[in-house]
Amino acid sequence: MAINEKNILNRLYFIAGCMFIFCLAVVFKLTTIQFVQGDKYRALAEQRVVKNVVIPANRGNVYSAKGNLLATSIPKYDLRFDALTPSNKTFEKYLMPLCDSLSKYSGKSSSYYQNDIRKARVNKNRYYLIARNIGYSDYIRLRNFPLLKLGAFKGGLIVEQTTKREHPMGGIAQRSIGYERFDDQGNVTRAGIDGAYGVKYLRGTDGKRAKQQIGKGQWKPIADYNQIEPQDGYDVYTTIDVNIQDIAHHALLEQLEKYKADHGCVVVMETKTGEIKAISNLGRNSEGYYYERLNYAVGESHEPGSTFKLMALTAALEDKVIDTSDVVDTEKGVIWFYGKPVKDSHHGGYGKISISKAFEVSSNTGIVRAIDNAYSKNPEKFVDRLYKMNLNKKLDLSILGEPQPTIPDPRIKNKRWSGIALQWMAFGYGVQFTPLQTLTFYNAIANDGEMVKPQFLKEVRSFDKVIVPFEKEVLNKQICSKETIAKVQKLLKNVVEKDHGTGHRLYSENFSMAGKTGTCQKDYRNKEKLNYISSFAGYFPADNPKYSCIVVIHEPDKSVGYYGADVSGPVFKKIAQKIFTDTPIVDEVKTLNIKYASTENEYESFYKTAQNYKNTMPSVVGLPTMDALALLENMGLKVKIQGAGIIKKQSVDKGQVIKKNQIVILENS
Repeated sequence: MAINEKNILNRLYFIAGCMFIFCLAVVFKLTTIQFVQGDKYRALAEQRVVKNVVIPANRGNVYSAKGNLLATSIPKYDLRFDALTPSNKTFEKYLMPLCDSLSKYSGKSSSYYQNDIRKARVNKNRYYLIARNIGYSDYIRLRNFPLLKLGAFKGGLIVEQTTKREHPMGGIAQRSIGYERFDDQGNVTRAGIDGAYGVKYLRGTDGKRAKQQIGKGQWKPIADYNQIEPQDGYDVYTTIDVNIQDIAHHALLEQLEKYKADHGCVVVMETKTGEIKAISNLGRNSEGYYYERLNYAVGESHEPGSTFKLMALTAALEDKVIDTSDVVDTEKGVIWFYGKPVKDSHHGGYGKISISKAFEVSSNTGIVRAIDNAYSKNPEKFVDRLYKMNLNKKLDLSILGEPQPTIPDPRIKNKRWSGIALQWMAFGYGVQFTPLQTLTFYNAIANDGEMVKPQFLKEVRSFDKVIVPFEKEVLNKQICSKETIAKVQKLLKNVVEKDHGTGHRLYSENFSMAGKTGTCQKDYRNKEKLNYISSFAGYFPADNPKYSCIVVIHEPDKSVGYYGADVSGPVFKKIAQKIFTDTPIVDEVKTLNIKYASTENEYESFYKTAQNYKNTMPSVVGLPTMDALALLENMGLKVKIQGAGIIKKQSVDKGQVIKKNQIVILENS
């Protein structure tokens, strides 16, 4: 009996000892967690219920040279309500006034909202939707409703903001104005000015705001303020002139439709500065409509055809191996090299004519014979002269996608050089340039030999303060001698003179032009696919030029016409004519330069102003397009723009009662 009692006691002591050791282990672990690993576990816990959410910075605007808005970010808001945040006293005090305000805003009854919000509170809904995808003025109005104006802590207001990039000019120059887009994986696609200068100037710096998880997939701001305030991006002022852009766009579009062409582009450049005043790129979709599909002017390299004859003759004149008065034999319109014919479009040729005349009438045989006579024994000399005129170099544009020019070189052993490479180069085959690269050379001729880099930007601003000015950039101070420049300027002028060259139908007594037509066979190795590229490059006025311009149209309907003088030349003439005769001049405007407010005082100021136009149409006549667009879209209207520039007419008169999503048409100068 005593032995059994002793065994029982021993067991009790053992169990008690184990429990004591266990208690010591628990105390030790708790102490370790609390004091040694406490920071780690607190951080893990916080990560599960609290996170820093990125607050996107307002992206800078893109403006024209005269301050017309070309691209802007319009903020959109989702407003939600945490039904558990307000105290019972606060909830009951403000519920009915809140519901009355929501009723006036949406048209639903006040009792509907009272029942729905009470139900949300009973169901512990911490993410009740009040309004989705609303504009700025509606957001300001709603956040000042009873209860909601108490903010996140007392009133339960939850605000989520997104931005939408909009182009006030619609499809006009949309590809050149461009974009910067991110997919779900964070991959970025950039195009045009917006894409080129997004990182450096437009994007700004994102802010951060702490949010707490209140349910599955639901997060609520912890405070009414941001931990890090977003810094808005700078505004970019381009060289684009909206009047010239509108002229160029519609002149190109009209001709593309007339000739049922596949695609085309036009660029207008200011001669002295290289500033791009207009750039339009239009391609046809499967339904026959044209839109800004790709930036052909910057990114599409092709054989230029006869527009390259200017480069060939400039090189030969500068090397003094020919003169414009030299006579060449066009040999009845066909000459042969290694079994390959070079033909004139004029049946039977032109007989024996001067090189000047050969250029004016765009005789392939005449120009090829002149270049062959001058360089056949030393083709390297011809290529070197082209190199000295910068024709082998990229323009190094900020806009992405420019390819390297192609010029065959006999010293480089590849398939590009052959026994007929020199002769084919003379009339624009075997070489490849983009329209903008070709235009840059023509602009240098117009600019008395100074080659300037095409410029798309004038300056970067922060409101009225200039942050970065963009000055003229010279690529080559003098591509050739003044003597050569004078001779080729005369050649280009004669092309368009009455009864002279291939562009004589473009002649006008009212204003002068100079340029060169180009018609290039496309897919010529496959006669079943044979198409044409029609082009015209030049400048105006012919004396003391103000602008240079190139028009390139791909695959016009051959049954209607395909020669450069017929297809592209009229676009050039129409642009020149409208610029110098009936272009409406948009005065230099000071835009409102609205940056969507980020402080409470700015919110209140804008809100008070917006109250003047609650449900009535304001007058936007006289405002720049984007100022009017921002105001009206934030009032819930659907805006359609016709033209570009300053608003001249609105479809809904000032003072008329308006409805949400009502369509308003604005007509511009």
